[in-house]
Amino acid sequence: MANNQAPQGNHDPAGSTQMFRAFVDEAPQGRQAAASSGGPRIGLILGVIAAVAIIAAVAWLALG
Repeated sequence: MANNQAPQGNHDPAGSTQMFRAFVDEAPQGRQAAASSGGPRIGLILGVIAAVAIIAAVAWLALG
């Protein structure tokens, strides 16, 4: 008679648990590398400054 119950132990026939663990283990390393480089943060700051300057110029032209 076949045993159709859930597998016992650490056996994962689809391998999804192992793939998830690999993703979780690698994710903090990627975040640390991106945060330490400062590249995206500088781009965000420059983008905000540019947006404020454009809004100020449009307001100055509209009110002036």
